[in-house]
Amino acid sequence: MKILVISDSHGNIANLKAVMEIGKKAGVKVVIHCGDWADLAAFDTVLPFGIPIYSVLGNADIDPDLEEALRLECKKFDPYLLKLKIDGRKIGVIHNVDFKNEKLYEFNIVFSGHLHSKEEKIVNWTKFVRPGALINGINFAVYETVSGTIEFVNE
Repeated sequence: MKILVISDSHGNIANLKAVMEIGKKAGVKVVIHCGDWADLAAFDTVLPFGIPIYSVLGNADIDPDLEEALRLECKKFDPYLLKLKIDGRKIGVIHNVDFKNEKLYEFNIVFSGHLHSKEEKIVNWTKFVRPGALINGINFAVYETVSGTIEFVNE
């Protein structure tokens, strides 16, 4: 299954629309947002695409209406650490990684944001991936659950 991984959109509706259109054409079945939507309008931009959304909050997500909408509309939501199991893969989603957090090493892969740069590394047999920030351009990752591969797109 293809999963679209995005983060740090900070209200950039044009980039959100563009990446969602790319994801839909590529056949992604799930969207993971690693926080920092920034406002409700950004979240409302992705809903019409009809792809299930999994999300956490970021440090810029202070609008209580946004948090309520995420709780109601997301397939799964947690304000801090989202735990998923998709195609047998244990997936964690968090906005800002603290490598001292032992809970993160329970996952096969952890997606995060916050630092606005892309990164892929393995620590203690857990893969950590940051897709890059949508505020800075068309930056995202596609995770293929069957093969376990990550494809970064940065335009």
